[in-house]
Amino acid sequence: MTIHPETRVGHVHLKVADLDRAIAFYSGILGFEVTQRYGPQAAFLSAGGYHHHIGLNTWESRGATPPPPGHTGLYHTAFLFPDRKSLAQVLKRLVEAGWPLDGASDHGVSEALYLTDPDGNGVELYRDRPEADWPRDADGSLSMTSGRLDVRALLAEA
Repeated sequence: MTIHPETRVGHVHLKVADLDRAIAFYSGILGFEVTQRYGPQAAFLSAGGYHHHIGLNTWESRGATPPPPGHTGLYHTAFLFPDRKSLAQVLKRLVEAGWPLDGASDHGVSEALYLTDPDGNGVELYRDRPEADWPRDADGSLSMTSGRLDVRALLAEA
């Protein structure tokens, strides 16, 4: 038995220590729009008018610290951009905000930027290449890689 092939991740809901700081990152830098706010405790953000792709709340975490390294929890959220130019534009906003990248990789199937949000949550920003361009082994199976992404060339496309 397998899950229906059109199933998608609908949204991610994150516990944050400071709601305004989290909104400043996800909206002010990444560019998601605030669709609804529940006072000082929660907010919902989206791309393109969807009800929400990201939920942020301080219900159990106001003023808290991130979990220490070596513990279980969310590794990262991944946001898929429709094309290389859109990924370049968010990279430009990160650079202008002085927000550091943790890494950048060319996976053959995609190009990805890695960073950490203000609450220590991992964030991947990426774009997929067309499926026809994905690297494949001689038998036709997928052969993802983890090479260096030329961040300067990407930034030049912004």
